[in-house]
Amino acid sequence: MNSFQLAMRVLRVDRRTRTSAILTAVGVAVATSLVLLLASLPGATQARSQRAIWQDIGSYYSQSGESQRPAPLLMAANKDFSGDREIIRVDIALTGTSPMLSLPPGIPRLPGPGESIVSPELGKLIQSAPQAQLGDRFGKLVDALGPESLMYPEQLVAVVGHTPESMPQTALAADGFPNKQAKPDPLLELLAWVGVIVLLVPSLVLVASSARLTAARRELRMAALRLAGATPGQVTKIVAAETALSATVGALLGILVAPALQGLSTFVPWGGGTWLASDFSLSIGSTIAVAVAIPLLVVLAGVLGIRRVLKTPLFAASAHARKPLHWWRLLAVPVAGAFFLFAVTQDNASLPMVMLGLFLLVGSAAIVGPWVTSAVGGTFVRIWRKPASLLAGRRLRDDPKSAYRATAGVVLAVFTGSMALTLLPSFESMAGGGRTFKDNVLYAQADASQAKQVADQTNASLARYGVTEKAVSVGQVYLSTGEPGTRSQNLNRAFVMTCEDASKLLRVNLGGSCQPGPAIYSRYAINPAEYRVLAEYDKAGPQLDPKAPVHLFPQGDEDTSSTIVIDPALVPAGVTPERFDVIVPTTPENAEVVRTALVGAAPGQEVGSRGLHLIGQQQELGDLRRVTVIGLIAAGVLAGCSAAVATAGSVMDRRRTFGALIAAGTPVRVLARALRMEAALPAMVATIGAGVVGIGVGMGLYSLVEKEGVVLSPWLLAPVVLGIGVALLGASVSTPALKRVQSEPLADE
Repeated sequence: MNSFQLAMRVLRVDRRTRTSAILTAVGVAVATSLVLLLASLPGATQARSQRAIWQDIGSYYSQSGESQRPAPLLMAANKDFSGDREIIRVDIALTGTSPMLSLPPGIPRLPGPGESIVSPELGKLIQSAPQAQLGDRFGKLVDALGPESLMYPEQLVAVVGHTPESMPQTALAADGFPNKQAKPDPLLELLAWVGVIVLLVPSLVLVASSARLTAARRELRMAALRLAGATPGQVTKIVAAETALSATVGALLGILVAPALQGLSTFVPWGGGTWLASDFSLSIGSTIAVAVAIPLLVVLAGVLGIRRVLKTPLFAASAHARKPLHWWRLLAVPVAGAFFLFAVTQDNASLPMVMLGLFLLVGSAAIVGPWVTSAVGGTFVRIWRKPASLLAGRRLRDDPKSAYRATAGVVLAVFTGSMALTLLPSFESMAGGGRTFKDNVLYAQADASQAKQVADQTNASLARYGVTEKAVSVGQVYLSTGEPGTRSQNLNRAFVMTCEDASKLLRVNLGGSCQPGPAIYSRYAINPAEYRVLAEYDKAGPQLDPKAPVHLFPQGDEDTSSTIVIDPALVPAGVTPERFDVIVPTTPENAEVVRTALVGAAPGQEVGSRGLHLIGQQQELGDLRRVTVIGLIAAGVLAGCSAAVATAGSVMDRRRTFGALIAAGTPVRVLARALRMEAALPAMVATIGAGVVGIGVGMGLYSLVEKEGVVLSPWLLAPVVLGIGVALLGASVSTPALKRVQSEPLADE
């Protein structure tokens, strides 16, 4: 009889081994499907970006190399909005110098002047809204974009055709559409790799807990075989066959379940839309690698678990006491932490290095955790004298590795939660900012030659639509001190507009500060005699009128503290602003009509507003919150399952001991309390440490994005409290397991 046949016979005759095999298969299936999903995330972000690479004006620069030169294509890409929904608008013109252009997948043809090709979702939106609010921005709709050209199915995209003469001066001359490889969303790629690491380890903990369900029983069986003459190789093969059987079944089940999990993930919005099912596809080679690697890890865990049987079968058969753990385990966290700190503090931090540091920190918990568990057990044995606490303390001290197994998943969940709750409030604190204009003001940039024309065309369109608001062209100049082009130069940007216009259009606190006559308005005192007025920051300019009156306005929004307003009459002769903003105030009722008028007057220019800027920030924060909640729920579920499986395995492994205690009169509630304490005592200590490390890692990851200080909130305590609760909840399976032991005759052992 070979090893596989022997393993099959054990499964047929031993009900508890069969139960362990089934749970192991389930654990492997969960881990395999989760790892396949997480491993596909970076590729999914890249697949999205690849489809939409033609929408990104930045992807053309590397091909053309310069913005104005003879080329077959002129194009400009920017964002538009309908309400709070983002529209990607690509303005395009064929110069006629190339008869054929290779089109990206999903674009049936290029639109002619006055024509548009839009995505299906945008087509529906245009049909449902009045022309003045949306349709007039795009001209005649002649075709629809295919899903292969969209970042996500609901994306609003328009390709608008123009003549070369009507394109803005900032339009890019391009040889064709880009055909290079797109880069994935850096933030989502970072989150995906963080998710892979912080959820992969709890998944493996769940697998290990399942694989070790009847470890003690298996160890005794293998020790008996060794004492009966079986060689170490034969015993290893039997254990490998037992674990490989359930792990292989679980891996195959995980591969079957993974598409359903990936299908559910397509409904999770990110960046304004959902996903295509094909985004989460993983190569066959990668799928096979995951499906092989996880069962191998399970087999390795099973084989390593019987190394004591291989070396000293007599001690294993007699359940000889284990050696105490060495203090060097405490060095694992500082060493891993130092590596992580080194990785995140580099000037050009490498993502693989940072992820390796994170992996080492997560992995170090498995080294330190058993030592902490042993220390906690020893402490409580010396302090507490009640039966349940003594039983729990002795268990933690005598077999800390097995005892920590029930806490390992919870520790990692607390680590993940603390890290997420450090990052999220810090990212939220970065929200705000935007241009100096009021939230309801729409603006489009224009140069000196176009500003008046854009403003006039906008006003003509507004009059045609029956809107009373008027577009205002506002120039910008620089007030400079020091020598131009040297380090001594100090520049202050100033809006050239009247105080009355500034009161209506800017966020600065000018209310009541306007005075009769031309003047300069600033939040802080300035001496006009020290300033020159420049049209461009790198050019020379004449002296500002030393007698120009300066009026101060009260401090308002911190983002606008450096705003200066200069009346047009005080700009010296010969200084003509080169940059303008054509701005129009709006109301909730006419905002879309005003936007349509501005878009039509300034083709190729992005029409923005601070309100939409803030909406975009909230959308990004909403994505982060959603991903964080999903990740924490997944980590919590894995931790709870690991704790429950480990507790059940602990009862099964110690069935003889518990049966003897129950037979001797020990109440089940005392033993159940002891098992709950086994879970809660190390959890109270380890989760606090995991929380502290998680906060540190969160601060390190945040430093990769922003150098300002992180925001620490009282919610950081929540993962620790919830972690202890999950550990106790997982340990609650001990009571039914003990009652089952009580109902079975002790002679079965």
